[in-house]
Amino acid sequence: MQLSDILNQDAVRSRAAASSKKRLFHDLGEMAEACYGLAHGAVIEALLDREGLGPTGVGHGVALPHARLADVPSVQGLFLRLEKPLDFDAVDRQPVDLVFALLAPLDAGVDHLKALALVSRTMRNQSVCAKLRANSDPATLHTILTDATSSQAA
Repeated sequence: MQLSDILNQDAVRSRAAASSKKRLFHDLGEMAEACYGLAHGAVIEALLDREGLGPTGVGHGVALPHARLADVPSVQGLFLRLEKPLDFDAVDRQPVDLVFALLAPLDAGVDHLKALALVSRTMRNQSVCAKLRANSDPATLHTILTDATSSQAA
């Protein structure tokens, strides 16, 4: 599995800011509807429910919100770069500016875990994160993300 398998180029955006985690999840829900035809309300609710179990801010300015939904045909990704970092209750208490969300079918099982591990490895790469922070063009961000996983696989 590579990020290009789960991350549509249209599902990569750069935003000035999000006023709250809930607002960020609304943005992700709208992106999921526009990119993958998913019901934005269901996406928002699923992300909020998962976040209620514990924060998905993994540190170093990165958050990996994820959820399982009934109407998702396969694991789908959404990436959002925030120009103004957002408090996300991250493990290191640092605000988040790079958000990679994963949406998976209810019965995704190991595919969801593989995708989460792939995204986690990619977003732990300091070089990748530095490039993501240095660019705001969605096409460039998509290329950085998908090239990173291609070169890791080689």
